[in-house]
Amino acid sequence: MSKFDFLKSRIVSLEEAKRKIGIWRMKEETIVFTNGCFDILHKGHVTYLAKAADLGNRLIVGINSDASVRRQGKGEERPINAEDARQTLLASLTFVDLVILFEGDTPEELINSLVPDMLVKGADYDSDETDKNSKKYIVGSDIVRTHGGQVTVIELEEGFSTTGIVKKLRG
Repeated sequence: MSKFDFLKSRIVSLEEAKRKIGIWRMKEETIVFTNGCFDILHKGHVTYLAKAADLGNRLIVGINSDASVRRQGKGEERPINAEDARQTLLASLTFVDLVILFEGDTPEELINSLVPDMLVKGADYDSDETDKNSKKYIVGSDIVRTHGGQVTVIELEEGFSTTGIVKKLRG
């Protein structure tokens, strides 16, 4: 298999992700899930994802579709990079095992389908927040906990954000 084919094999459908997770579960591997837009991949993203990968054996990244990013109200120009470019960049990271695109405003349906062992978000969220209307609530945390999984947050790399990069480019 060529390296490019290997990279492409990490970008999967929900059905393919479920199949691979089934194999990993038979090997008793810990499945870690996180999600985001990952519009302009930067050091903060890479550090965060590497730390998330360290929490288990397999890291799955859910990525917002272009339409989903636009609905988040981050700005008319967002996403800057199209979903296929964002998926390819994430799949190229050696510690990312699977990348799955989702269309919804949140990854709740995806998390419900995959039921990871660990759900991870940045420390701008609160793993103990239970109010679904709170901006600090981690979507899908109730699902993961109901199935015996864990929910955790990772400190963010100070000074790195896509919004900050966009502002800097605007001058």
